[in-house]
Amino acid sequence: MADPATYRPAVGSVPEQPGVYRFSDEHGRVIYVGKAKSLRGRLNSYFADVAGLHPRTRTMVLAASKVDWTVVDTEVEALQLEYSWIKEFDPRFNVRYRDDKSYPSLAVTLSEEYPRLQVMRGPKRKGVRYFGPYAHAWAIRETLDLLLRVFPARTCSAGVFKRSAQIGRPCLLGYIGKCAAPCVGRVSADEHRSIVEDFCDFMAGQTSRYTRRLEREMKRASGNQEYERAARLRDDIGALERAMEKNAVVLPDGTDADVVGIAEDSLEAAVQLFHVRGGRVRGQRGWVVDKVEDIATGELVEQFLLQLYGETGTAMIQGRSSRTSKASGRLAETVDVVIPREVLVPALPDDGHAVVEWLERLRGSRVDVRVPQRGDKRALLQTVTRNAQQALVLHKTRRASDLTTRSRALEEIQEALDLPAAPLRIECFDVSNLQGTEVVASMVVFEDGLARKSEYRRFVIRGLGDDGRADDTRSIHEVISRRFRRFVEEQEEVGPVEVIDASVADVPSRIDPATGRLKRFAYPPNLVVVDGGAPQVAAARRALDELGIDDVALCGLAKRLEEVWLPGEDDPVILPRTSEGLYLLQRVRDEAHRFAITHHRQRRSKAMTASGLDGIAGLGDVRRKALLRHFGSLKRLREATADEIVEVEGVGPRTAELVMAALAPGSAGERRTVSAVNTSTGEILDEGG
Repeated sequence: MADPATYRPAVGSVPEQPGVYRFSDEHGRVIYVGKAKSLRGRLNSYFADVAGLHPRTRTMVLAASKVDWTVVDTEVEALQLEYSWIKEFDPRFNVRYRDDKSYPSLAVTLSEEYPRLQVMRGPKRKGVRYFGPYAHAWAIRETLDLLLRVFPARTCSAGVFKRSAQIGRPCLLGYIGKCAAPCVGRVSADEHRSIVEDFCDFMAGQTSRYTRRLEREMKRASGNQEYERAARLRDDIGALERAMEKNAVVLPDGTDADVVGIAEDSLEAAVQLFHVRGGRVRGQRGWVVDKVEDIATGELVEQFLLQLYGETGTAMIQGRSSRTSKASGRLAETVDVVIPREVLVPALPDDGHAVVEWLERLRGSRVDVRVPQRGDKRALLQTVTRNAQQALVLHKTRRASDLTTRSRALEEIQEALDLPAAPLRIECFDVSNLQGTEVVASMVVFEDGLARKSEYRRFVIRGLGDDGRADDTRSIHEVISRRFRRFVEEQEEVGPVEVIDASVADVPSRIDPATGRLKRFAYPPNLVVVDGGAPQVAAARRALDELGIDDVALCGLAKRLEEVWLPGEDDPVILPRTSEGLYLLQRVRDEAHRFAITHHRQRRSKAMTASGLDGIAGLGDVRRKALLRHFGSLKRLREATADEIVEVEGVGPRTAELVMAALAPGSAGERRTVSAVNTSTGEILDEGG
């Protein structure tokens, strides 16, 4: 821990203009980013009385060893620069809105020739229209199942669609009337797109005209004594009404707004967000955040809007250039509803006008950020706030004072392992293999007791023994050596800090010029944990000693008795079963094991599913996929003649002969690998089973 007095800026050196500042630790890593109307006033507050600071702020100031700043002209520029630095450096002391899961959305892939309706998670993509997000995937599927009666659009994957087209038979949904079956030509691409457009209009809130149209058709069919058709239309109307009931009308028709509710105490805050589109609640999301300092509700709102709309605003600006009109047959992406016309919040930020101006630049039109005072919008905000209060109570009930628990766990580890300070950054390594084959290793990172998944790493073990296999100790030695060799190399690349200006110091660049990303290996952990006992710990210690690293603590956690092993010790450290420190080490170890197992299974699955075309010399991935796509299966390709194989684009007579030779029946039908061929005659020179 550094003394803040050692890096406090000189009196009078900090300007009074608006700007953005950042605190860095002894390794040059940015740990906190903030902005201020007056840099001098804000920075003086950090150094005036350290003992009187908020506990998290005091920890940040003590962990830092340097502060620098950048002066800007306007508050909007400060907001933009703060967002850019937070995205670039990902400081661990900044406010983080932890979403417990990735919420699903109902997605329509409008960029495809035959658009598909599907449940989708993760980042938004171009050419896809999204409805939601929703709290539960089953709610989307239930609504979609009801609407497919009226809008029989495609929901199958690309593989199922192509397979149905090849065999000339639709899937089950096509037979029961819940898909128009464009795969077999029952409807054209334009007709299918029209169905999808009607579905999108209905989901966007234009519901009444569809129900009125179906009612007119039902009455007409009944008048013509087409009673079966009238009954089907009656059921369709019922399906639409049940689907509409799932989205309650809360605001007047056509209202697009995001409603933000916040419940907080001195340590944490819960945020709930309701998406209202077309007057109906289309989705709900929730976050819980640890307060870094004594922050007001308005500042929480500002940070929330900054993180919520930062990514979507960039996508909107890019999306406008790629949009086309309805007349061209392609619908525009739904970027215009990502940032709505109205944002209802419990309190306005101090820099409210700057936030509004920033949102309007991203959206390209007016955005109204306000606190509703009366009427339906005020009542809805109160409902969202009650949801936030319930979420905060539930979060605290699940585990009392999560921040206090994590702090106690780190202190227990520090005391048990006799560390000079609490291990704020822990890295854990695990090895996974199947009888010594397909050996991989994982590295997971925990900071402040929380998983830092963006810094996880996977390794493929290269060093094998004389028998062609790798054991755990050899693998641990290799992965520790590779990880910390990168750390040593990147430390050598970064020169000393150069002070260019009296007010602004140049932080050593941690950006990889090749990828433009942060060099993740440039920061050492406080503690390295390996999955295993004394042999694995000894192998890791040997790897660190070979690189001359002696300031990183090391331990191992054995699975059977949950014993903690230290280097050079004959007996393990036994932590109580009720220890929060042991619980944290177990979570770190189990996460490393899960990550390693996942990587191993992916590689093993890929190796087991390799086709009989993989070993043919001169046949690359593109032509291999073209062959399988043309014939539909390896069986059909094996039955094809050379003339039929040559019909595939990019495949010549010689390649066709190699393919036939590789797929010809061998010993017990095993796949043969063609590794050498006479380029003039096409004769196979070498092959193996």
